[in-house]
Amino acid sequence: MGTIFLIVFIDLVGFGMIIPILPLWAEAYHPTPAVLGLLMATFSLMQFIGAPILGRLSDRSGRRPILLFSLLGAASGYGLLAVARSLPILFLSRFIAGLAGGNISTAQAVITDVTTPADRAKGMGLIGAAFGLGFIFGPAVGGVLVGIHPWLPGLAAMTTSLVAFVLTWFTLPETRVKGGGADTVRRTLSVGRFRAALAHPSLGSCLLVNFLAIFAFAAFESTFAQYLNWKFILSPRQVSYVFVVAGLLSALVQGGLVGRLAKTVGDARLVVAGAVLGAIGLALVPLAASLVMLFVILTVFALGQGVGTPSLSSLTSMLVPGAEIGAVMGVFQSVSSLARIVGPFAGQLALGRIELASKSAPVVPASPPPVGHGWPYWSGAIAMGIAAIIAFRMRGGVGSGSGRVRAEAAAARSE
Repeated sequence: MGTIFLIVFIDLVGFGMIIPILPLWAEAYHPTPAVLGLLMATFSLMQFIGAPILGRLSDRSGRRPILLFSLLGAASGYGLLAVARSLPILFLSRFIAGLAGGNISTAQAVITDVTTPADRAKGMGLIGAAFGLGFIFGPAVGGVLVGIHPWLPGLAAMTTSLVAFVLTWFTLPETRVKGGGADTVRRTLSVGRFRAALAHPSLGSCLLVNFLAIFAFAAFESTFAQYLNWKFILSPRQVSYVFVVAGLLSALVQGGLVGRLAKTVGDARLVVAGAVLGAIGLALVPLAASLVMLFVILTVFALGQGVGTPSLSSLTSMLVPGAEIGAVMGVFQSVSSLARIVGPFAGQLALGRIELASKSAPVVPASPPPVGHGWPYWSGAIAMGIAAIIAFRMRGGVGSGSGRVRAEAAAARSE
């Protein structure tokens, strides 16, 4: 598990270098909002298609070769990103990286192979910790490198994936037991499983809340760098540092607050509170008059995301018996993936046409900001507000349901 932690952390550092500055790179080629939105959604779209295929292959051929393949694919995508001098090459880089981007789901399968059900949550928590730390250190390193040369983060991200590849090759044994029937969670959006989930009295509401929350966050994440560049005239390095602060705020909330609140307040109430705080934070982002005010607003938004997202996952898993959790969480993750595809596309459309002052420099702030610069956040706030209403209306039902499942789980443990 320590090896998997290092592999995921190193790979996510590379991923975190790219995300904050990718839209600023793309602006150099003056894409339409629809084209830029499609670029930002390409990785998630191809991952949605490729991850189930890689998952099935890992069940048949083993975890290790698939993990090695996905890391090489990520390195190839980052390498193309570093040498890209046109929008089609940027698209190709995200296409390759997304299609081969089954490394996280494969790492989860490895954890499933080597842990007992009692220890599995702890193992998955290691991956979550590596994920979060990667998104803190990645933007920080990318911010330093982009100040040296605009394309250096692409080369550095390629290097991190190659380092993870070497680490996997020399230190990670094959963990799949032939014929062992590991319960890998499928990421495909099976129509049958989706209908079954919707038929549950509360699961359908949880899925809708999840879609709206992820949609709002994806729209925010894919346009925030441009907003910072336009409104506060921040360089790519400074944009990356803002992402670092946002990541730290989220990590502090999820690491030190959610567990205690869940025990005293309950998951259902935390979902409502998270959606309300998220809506308030997003609505205020375009109104920030200074960076200090923006960081205060981001704290509110991070608090909402930090308490709402894990609480919704926990609540969803407790609405069904243990034998159905895998299938239900597979549908839950598929809905999340769909929201990550739709959110960036809608966010860029809401942002409006991007006009740069220079065609040569990749990051020249526009003056004045586009008319629609606030709409990705206001539309996200509306989505989060709707999610809050749905969560508030369902909290009574899910509260009793989760309590029933908790009681069943406690009885099973005592036996």
